[in-house]
Amino acid sequence: MNGLELSRAFFETWGRPMLEEQFPELLPFLAVGVFGPGSDCFGWDDAVSRDHDFEPGFCLFLPEEAVVDRRSAFLLERAYARLPRRFEGVERPLLQPVGGARRGVFRTEEFFQKLIGSPNGVFTLKEWLALPEQALAEATNGELYFDNWGEVTRIRENLRRFPEDVRRKKLAGHLLLMEQAGQYNYPRCLEHGESGAAQLAVAEFVRSAMAACFLLSGRYLPYYKWSFRALRALPRFAALAPSFEALLTSGNDARHVLVKTAQIETAAAAVLAAAREQGLTKAEGSDLERHACAVNDGIRDAELRNLHILAAV
Repeated sequence: MNGLELSRAFFETWGRPMLEEQFPELLPFLAVGVFGPGSDCFGWDDAVSRDHDFEPGFCLFLPEEAVVDRRSAFLLERAYARLPRRFEGVERPLLQPVGGARRGVFRTEEFFQKLIGSPNGVFTLKEWLALPEQALAEATNGELYFDNWGEVTRIRENLRRFPEDVRRKKLAGHLLLMEQAGQYNYPRCLEHGESGAAQLAVAEFVRSAMAACFLLSGRYLPYYKWSFRALRALPRFAALAPSFEALLTSGNDARHVLVKTAQIETAAAAVLAAAREQGLTKAEGSDLERHACAVNDGIRDAELRNLHILAAV
């Protein structure tokens, strides 16, 4: 049983009966589920990751005080705290983890303000550019069991995808970095005898190539340590994961250089093919810089289009 399954089972066994028996008048205003930081909210937890911040619990989301008053919220917090401390062999922690509680009773606006810097999930295009993708991934992962008030659902739906102009700006920047780091600077660093710099160029290529894969899949790139796990779940690009791992872990002797150069071109071609299929570029050839400019030229918002091409990366 993974963390998401454990939390849902705990809610159905103890949480739902508590709400229905003790707080029926609050049910029309509540949302309940599990999402946010942590591998368990993505369904990726394992024996290693369960050594901290892992528990059978769930989140109860309340609207503003004008709708659900402070006393009702306090009573709900007390009731949640009285739920069993142990479930399916897993203890609920007595102390809050670093960064604050991840389960329990939250005001919706405060929860999202802390997670993404906005109480309602509304941003200007420029603000979208500055949002960390991992925070957006955490705001839209996990499960929402029900949302009778509708506020949490509305915010999560608004955050589900980048606005198209923002996606294009980010993709343009990553395509340019892929070209500079992988197609251009990797071989040049080797010619200079700078093996360490060459490996940094490879790492930069992989970082931007993975970011492009997620942008082209309409998904958010999660926290870096989960990036490969998430990449392997993208149907279009899962096959690139082994070559990305090889690029990062293999050396720069003559044999590996040939393989790595081929892997860079294969990944670039896969990303470019997806961009073409989505109508994001009509430029010719395989030079990613040319396609980066074409993607940027397709941005409708003039102010965003005229920002530096790397402004979003």
